[in-house]
Amino acid sequence: MTKNLICIVGPTAIGKTALSIEVAQHFNTEIISCDSRQFFKEMNIGTAVPSEEELQLVKHHFIQHKSVKEPYSVGQFEKEAIDTIEKLFKDHDVLVLAGGSGLYMQAITRGLDDFPEIEPEIRQTLNKRLQHEGLENLQNELRQLDQTAYEQIEIDNPHRVIRALEVTLGSGKPYSSFLSKSSVKRPFETIMIGLVADREIIYERINRRVDLMFEEGLLEEARAVFPYKHLNALNTVGYKELFRFIEGEWELDFAISEIKKNTRRFAKRQLTWYRKNDQIQWFDHDTPSPLINREIENQIKKPA
Repeated sequence: MTKNLICIVGPTAIGKTALSIEVAQHFNTEIISCDSRQFFKEMNIGTAVPSEEELQLVKHHFIQHKSVKEPYSVGQFEKEAIDTIEKLFKDHDVLVLAGGSGLYMQAITRGLDDFPEIEPEIRQTLNKRLQHEGLENLQNELRQLDQTAYEQIEIDNPHRVIRALEVTLGSGKPYSSFLSKSSVKRPFETIMIGLVADREIIYERINRRVDLMFEEGLLEEARAVFPYKHLNALNTVGYKELFRFIEGEWELDFAISEIKKNTRRFAKRQLTWYRKNDQIQWFDHDTPSPLINREIENQIKKPA
């Protein structure tokens, strides 16, 4: 029988966790998380990790299985996740893949893009420039050299910006020209389900989620991981803004407003990424899950 991987996508705070659990329960199966922010056990509140109650409803994989002190690449995730998926498909005909990291989802469904080898000196130079010139200068250079990459990558993540510049400068071709060139044939069919809402609703849900995170102790969590703030895993929305408050650079109210603003920007980039994929079937965020499950069943029954 054909195996099916149901991918639940959409912008942050749209309701992917709740829907993925309801879909997994309907199909009596398990969930693979591809949310790169939720891999790390030290980051809980600020990454909106599913609650203990939610984790008990359905078996989840790749949730808080690493420490921020352990380097963990998308390539490592691809290998480990594909191994896990192959094992789970021995007992299940359907699995659920959920999360807001488009690159990590693409690594599972299509494989990673094939980039050229780049001289290591280029990255070393860019890292020095980051220290002395700041991220904004590198962002502006990438925008001039490769507008497409500038609009698609996590532009607030120095690691991503340096990677895009490194490939562009080292190859003489835009970073974006290497994207979506490869597609590995996987031994399963992919069904893409997207959740969406009007921009005002998405922004309202984001603001509400950030307020709730602070009620649950986000500031205390940020203080606990502050000694590791130099690590790439912690260079993410919700933590990097609070680090500037902890260091005395910002007032707390301003840090909170910046978290909300940067999360809205993140949601916008997520939607830009997903809207390039014409395989996604979009549903309004408040569509009852039985209707979505029925559509998934119809797609599973379609002849290949």
